[in-house]
Amino acid sequence: MNILVTGGAGFIGTNFIRHALAIRPDWRIVNLDALTYAGNPANFEDLAPDQAERYRFIHGDIGDASLIERIFSEEDIQGIIHFAAESHVDRSILGPEKFLKTNIIGTFRLLHASLNFWKTMGRPEEFRFLHISTDEVYGSLGSEGYFTENTPYDPSSPYSASKAASDHFVNAYFRTYDLPTLITNCSNNYGPFQFPEKLIPLMILNILEKKSLPVYGDGKNVRDWLYVIDHCDALIRVFEQGKPGETYNIGGGAERQNIEIVYLLCDLMDKRLGRSGSKSSRNLIHFVTDRPGHDFRYAIDSAKIKQELEWSPHHRFEDALGNTVDWYLNHMDWVNSVRSGAYRKWIEINYQERENS
Repeated sequence: MNILVTGGAGFIGTNFIRHALAIRPDWRIVNLDALTYAGNPANFEDLAPDQAERYRFIHGDIGDASLIERIFSEEDIQGIIHFAAESHVDRSILGPEKFLKTNIIGTFRLLHASLNFWKTMGRPEEFRFLHISTDEVYGSLGSEGYFTENTPYDPSSPYSASKAASDHFVNAYFRTYDLPTLITNCSNNYGPFQFPEKLIPLMILNILEKKSLPVYGDGKNVRDWLYVIDHCDALIRVFEQGKPGETYNIGGGAERQNIEIVYLLCDLMDKRLGRSGSKSSRNLIHFVTDRPGHDFRYAIDSAKIKQELEWSPHHRFEDALGNTVDWYLNHMDWVNSVRSGAYRKWIEINYQERENS
């Protein structure tokens, strides 16, 4: 089976491709990635020989319809797993236009090229378009309740608004043209290969370097955390067994306040670095002005995917978080290669502006 993965050089895409190549020996994967700031083709340099033979990287944009058509033709694509997206809320606040171009226009062009190819396939029943979205499209929860597949959309940021729009386009192509699409909305992912601007890797690296640990507001915003490998297993399950036209919510069942995450990381890192007492990394925590439109709580009800597709997360949160810490500490060459000057400047501007506001 020839699978086109978009945005496969990013965090979740990288983990998905590596995991799928390892457990699906009959899959061949074409990775199309524009290589924006978070994309790294070096994430695949250590593939086993048999996996490397089933992997091809193409540098390109999902908005390039002629390129997509050429890939379909050359590779006899039988399915698309669509990760490609601008995905950082803070970046969407500072520069929203990129999110419209990639998340909305890019998804539309990929859908339309897929539709044209699907109509000409000799085996149209084998084709599937899986769109990976986020729980942020649902907005914010109070202290109780969970997002279900029927929760009305209520996005709060330019990022979540752009993902909500792309979800609607995917559903429209199923309803209008019968293109066999599927959507997944997941909670916050964590694990290896995540770009260091995100909460968990940012805290790990700042603790290591004894830098300030910036926490928005009072740190009590709640997220449901999903280990990226559990997410990848769920995506394979949806791609292979999900019903076209359906949406599946994927959550880790591990709700934590942001400040709880920071405390856990401080303690895990201190244990590994031999810090305690007055040298505790908790002393590095620094509360900064909350970001605009900061949703209070996200929590996923995963009952549908558990009941219909028999998926559930296998990794205990504390164990997987410890594994994530160890991965970063053991892959500092990778960290240093992705933390470019542009990345450092962005972190400085973003958090400095909030601290001074």
